Amino acid sequence: MNTHDHHTHHDAASAAQPFAIDPNCGMRVTLPSKRHADYHGTQYHFCSDGCQRRFQADPEAILAKARRRDIEAGRLDPVCGMTTDPEHPRFTVEHASKSINFCAARCRDKFVAEPDRYLGPPAGAPAAHAQGEHAHGQHTQVADAPAGTIYTCPMHPEVQQVGPGHCPKCGMALEPMLPTAQPDDGADVRHLATRFWLLVALTIPVFALAMGPHLFGWHLPMPWDTVAAWVEAVLSTVVVAWGGASFFARGWRSLKPWSPNMYTLIALGTGVAWMYSVVAFVFPDLFPAAFRDLHGRVGVYFESAAVIVTLVTLGDYMELRARRRTGAALQALLGLAPKTARRIDADGNEADVPLESVQAGDTLRVRPGEKVPVDGQVIDGSSHVDESMLTGEPVPVAKARGDALTGGTLNQDGGLTMRATRVGADTMLAQIVALVAQAQRSKAPLQRVADRVAAWFVPAVVAVAVLAFAAWLAFGPAPAFPHALIAAVSVLIIACPCALGLATPISIMVASGRGAQMGVLFRDAAAIEALRGIDTLVVDKTGTLTEGKPSLQSVETLGDLDETRALALAAALELPSEHPLARAIVNAAQQRGIAIPAVENFTSITGSGVRGRVDGSEVAIGNATLLQSLGLGDGDAASTRSQALRGEGATVMVLVVDRHVVALLAVADRIKADTPAALAALREEGVQIVMLTGDHETTARAIAGKLGIDAVHAQVSPADKAAVIESLKREGRTVAMAGDGINDAPALAAAHVGIAMGTGTDIAMESAQVTLVRGELTGIVRARALSQATVRNIRQNLFWAFAYNAVGVPIAAGALYPTFGVVLSPMIAALAMSFSSVSVVSNALRLRRIKLHP
Repeated sequence: MNTHDHHTHHDAASAAQPFAIDPNCGMRVTLPSKRHADYHGTQYHFCSDGCQRRFQADPEAILAKARRRDIEAGRLDPVCGMTTDPEHPRFTVEHASKSINFCAARCRDKFVAEPDRYLGPPAGAPAAHAQGEHAHGQHTQVADAPAGTIYTCPMHPEVQQVGPGHCPKCGMALEPMLPTAQPDDGADVRHLATRFWLLVALTIPVFALAMGPHLFGWHLPMPWDTVAAWVEAVLSTVVVAWGGASFFARGWRSLKPWSPNMYTLIALGTGVAWMYSVVAFVFPDLFPAAFRDLHGRVGVYFESAAVIVTLVTLGDYMELRARRRTGAALQALLGLAPKTARRIDADGNEADVPLESVQAGDTLRVRPGEKVPVDGQVIDGSSHVDESMLTGEPVPVAKARGDALTGGTLNQDGGLTMRATRVGADTMLAQIVALVAQAQRSKAPLQRVADRVAAWFVPAVVAVAVLAFAAWLAFGPAPAFPHALIAAVSVLIIACPCALGLATPISIMVASGRGAQMGVLFRDAAAIEALRGIDTLVVDKTGTLTEGKPSLQSVETLGDLDETRALALAAALELPSEHPLARAIVNAAQQRGIAIPAVENFTSITGSGVRGRVDGSEVAIGNATLLQSLGLGDGDAASTRSQALRGEGATVMVLVVDRHVVALLAVADRIKADTPAALAALREEGVQIVMLTGDHETTARAIAGKLGIDAVHAQVSPADKAAVIESLKREGRTVAMAGDGINDAPALAAAHVGIAMGTGTDIAMESAQVTLVRGELTGIVRARALSQATVRNIRQNLFWAFAYNAVGVPIAAGALYPTFGVVLSPMIAALAMSFSSVSVVSNALRLRRIKLHP
């Protein structure tokens, strides 16, 4: 058997007894099982908690061991991954005292030629990787993409081309518009993290040697001061030349199509600071005596260049990690589909085939516990299918002949035969992936304010430097050329974007930390900036407004039977079931300490309910169709009360004892305790609330009525949810979407701000920009207040950064020299740069003390 797929089998003696193989120990596990785990879109079953824990600790190692075991047992073709029959092998090779079976002669021949190759990683493992250059110029591993793949720029989605390359506007490496299902190994993120920490190790001694005399007043004696100066020069050169190489490359690319950005400023400032420092350090005699200290040295800016390169590398690392999380959301969606399908040929033979080979019209078998491979229609069998990835609702849906199936949903308790109708990019799952990818590309990451002003700031600074050089050369004192050069270099150095570069990141870092303390996680600066301006909050119902799991609301008896006895009889029938409604009834009985009697002659009625014999009575429980199957009527009183309970948003279960309706059990999803207060606080701030849900209209209206929500969209698909978001955006609304399920992923990505419940699915959290760790809507109120405070703080920082440049650049150019005879010295420039950075950092730290409510 192929251990990279979910394996369900049937005993020859009992076709009704499906089983799976535990990948850890090889034991048979009867389905449905209570111990299971999903890995890369495949569900595996286990015989014990220990086997499940070992698998979850290291799934790759367990699957590799299971694959080797299956190959040696003759159940798996090591070349193509097809299942083989160990009892009736078609092609066999003896290898290392083991009989290896193959599905075809060609597979056998390939194995004989290279046995070690096929006994290593499993077939279908991630393909070889090609070297590429990521957004920041470092080498990264990029999975091979099919020929003809369209690539685009993460910062400029309008840039598209066939095949990899670089963005002509910002120089970033282009990425595929749609990811592959192969997981990202994170090598580029690790590489950039390693680079950052190496830069930190090199920059700390440079900074200490440069600032020690100014901060602590200590000076090294000769000749150690000369050694220290050389250490500072060499280490800073390594930082700038090696660590800043990608910044210079991106700054250069921004000049070819005139598109100056933050990296233009960084390349210009650090490059000039380093070049000036090298000249001043090696040839101090070229400078006037006024610029030399008692030891004849000229002030240098090695530490400024090194610190800026290191800080910008940190920012790039944080940005790259956020972008990789966005890609992980799409890969997780792609991973929902199984890797293979069980195809039934025209002659009745069955075989596991790669999902890519399935064509529309193929007949497929879906066994209990397996995921539906593609979209299609049931042609035989009946079962319940978990469609929560589409609807967000936890209750499985009954499926029988003629019903539609969606690829990626989970078949639960019955075998199905289906006909494929939509495959590949036409499936619902593929369309969801495309919607998420399109929405993520439609909103580039936060465009730094420094980038927006760089278009005029960069040429303005260069122009001022040129004018200063010309003015000093023409009208300055002798020697004219050194004075002119110093003035021009001083302008470029003082305009180096230290405070400007810190203005946004330092506030974002402080705000992110404050948000984490409150249970609010921001993915990036864009989320913090956008959240303050939302005027419409779109919320999913199940798991967002409500707890996301059914619970027993009430037991209403209709005869002499008391509530405790009714609940005991209902729990007795529901105890063997894993259905969410059944678990709600059993949990309620256990929480009340009710003894649950044994059941005999248990029978499941697909789509209706269950029946059996309890304490000598014939008992049945189920929905309204159960009464029809038993030939009973529910009576006027029961019918009226059932309709009233359904109008309140509950699912009503009918309890029948000895052919009499004796009780109604109402099961519903409870509204979270904090939801009403959170929605009220948002309304006070002028935010409109809209509900989106895949649930029925009646249930949705009932929940909305309790919470005072007027705008309700019920029974909507994932694509419909994204369409509602787009419609609100076209109306000029600033929209936030709060959800917790796989079905919410397209809408979360389409909204201006996606907000995921931390209690929901990983895919929802990876598609969203904000995660509420505790899953409480009051977190949105606090996050919005923090967003407003943070943006105010950033604007204050930018004001001081620009004010520093507005004052410092003219002084550096020599504006005060004609009147006061003042020329900016290196010491004053260093002090001014330090003061501007300290003022920005101090202002940002105020965010730690602001009061947020509720």
